[in-house]
Amino acid sequence: MQDQCIFCKIDKKRIVDENSLSFAIIDTFPVSEGHTLIIPKRHESDYFLLTEKEKRACSELLQRARLRILATDPLVKGFNVGINIGEVAGQTIFHCHIHLIPRRKGDTANPRGGVRHVIAHKGNYPKP
Repeated sequence: MQDQCIFCKIDKKRIVDENSLSFAIIDTFPVSEGHTLIIPKRHESDYFLLTEKEKRACSELLQRARLRILATDPLVKGFNVGINIGEVAGQTIFHCHIHLIPRRKGDTANPRGGVRHVIAHKGNYPKP
């Protein structure tokens, strides 16, 4: 299905950063302003099947995207980083991609639990 993959045929004008093995774009349907996707150039649906070099290349762009966001938006005080792997985990584009979601104070009433909220009512747990 690589010939139908939107990330394999991405418009080069959308790329905000890249290295030899991965590229970054701004998410078309952002969770927050600055929401960036880090995408390996090789078509692979599963993060765990990327080579170590591909993972390092993605990590490099993840760091650069974080620094770019922090340099341009002083309201950003945190980030969520996420990868959906498999349909049951919510993956809808079956080309691996890493979400970098900037977070700002007050963007949600209670951020406690963070990514644990991907399953309803699991993000709220007692304080230790």
